[in-house]
Amino acid sequence: MTPPRPHPLELKVPPPVVALACALLAWRLCVALPAWTLPWPGRHWLAGGLVAIGLALDLSALVAFLRARTTINPLAPARTSSIVRGGAYRFTRNPMYLGLACSLSGLAAWLAHPLALAGPVLFVAWVTRFQIVPEERALRAAFGAPYADYLRRVRRWL
Repeated sequence: MTPPRPHPLELKVPPPVVALACALLAWRLCVALPAWTLPWPGRHWLAGGLVAIGLALDLSALVAFLRARTTINPLAPARTSSIVRGGAYRFTRNPMYLGLACSLSGLAAWLAHPLALAGPVLFVAWVTRFQIVPEERALRAAFGAPYADYLRRVRRWL
């Protein structure tokens, strides 16, 4: 049985570009319907906290990749030279993408608009389908049983 053909969008758009597009979409939705804005006390603190968590996750994941001397290019998972399991990778297989999702959630909190939640939701959906699933397929092919064990032990998101 032949494996299914990959979708043409798989591993084509860098996740930070997807995150930026989702942020712009969230902002434009808020601008289009300003009456829906629901400011609430403390939202700026929550927004700042979520963005700080997101940046910390992204930075710690980047450092882990650099220490492991493996590629940080999300469009070329086949170039990965080792499975990174330390730091945030102990509790999530995708701390960089989780960090971007946290930052988008922070933006949604700051915007205080229900439609701003479309940003993180669309980002998670896109990245899961067109980035994470193909990455996992490539890493499973490259590393076999050790990677399959990692998949069983650590969650995709949280």
